[in-house]
Amino acid sequence: MNPNQIQALKGKQKIVMLTAYDYQIARILEANNVDMILVGDSLGMVFQGNPNTKQVTMEAMLYHTQAVAKGAKTTLITADMPIHSYDTPEEALVNAKRLCQAGAHAVKIEGNQPEVIKLLQKHNISVMGHVGLLPQTAEKYQVQGKTPEQADQIWRDSLELDRLGVFSMVLECVPEWLARKITHDVKTPTIGIGAGKYCDGQVLVITELLGMVSKDHLPKFVKQYTNLDKVIGKAVTEFAHEVRNGKYPDKEHTYH
Repeated sequence: MNPNQIQALKGKQKIVMLTAYDYQIARILEANNVDMILVGDSLGMVFQGNPNTKQVTMEAMLYHTQAVAKGAKTTLITADMPIHSYDTPEEALVNAKRLCQAGAHAVKIEGNQPEVIKLLQKHNISVMGHVGLLPQTAEKYQVQGKTPEQADQIWRDSLELDRLGVFSMVLECVPEWLARKITHDVKTPTIGIGAGKYCDGQVLVITELLGMVSKDHLPKFVKQYTNLDKVIGKAVTEFAHEVRNGKYPDKEHTYH
């Protein structure tokens, strides 16, 4: 997949995007026909253990993008530009080029940043937009667009991003009716996360989908498709038991 192929899916086929932060998960996602991989700055929380994405650095994004690129050879990889990496268009260009050199095919920017987007596109860097909840600047993680004023601003921002030519656009934590309206009104594909079923595609954080996060800390929109917490815990418990009881390693797992 490339950005043009993603755009061509609008109205024809739902788009599947998942986050990945390492080689192994990227390899699995590619083997199972995910359309896009997002190297998300959500790694600040699910990989680094921070309370939000505000501590994520360019160095971290470059490291994880390189790892993902080794595992996904043909899948479109989009890398989040972390907070303060695009404070000016010129700074954004330098950092976006670094992410592309690390293996990203596109970058994602939060909010309506027309001058940044124009400069990146001028240098043939594809940009994914992001409206609604903007984790890098949000004081609190909550649904956006509940008031008429908020909804109108998000809608206007989405139209501007569409006019600028982003190849796709994340709609995060907005009411379903608003996501449906935006999806109808823009030409570019919308990728929902907590935005309902009418978006052109969906994205989830991979560790949440896999059940590696306590249900007590899950957003409403997350569906856990398995529970790796229990699977991994069971394997670790069995290993520890066998080591402590002298059952591992046995003859089958020892060099002779």
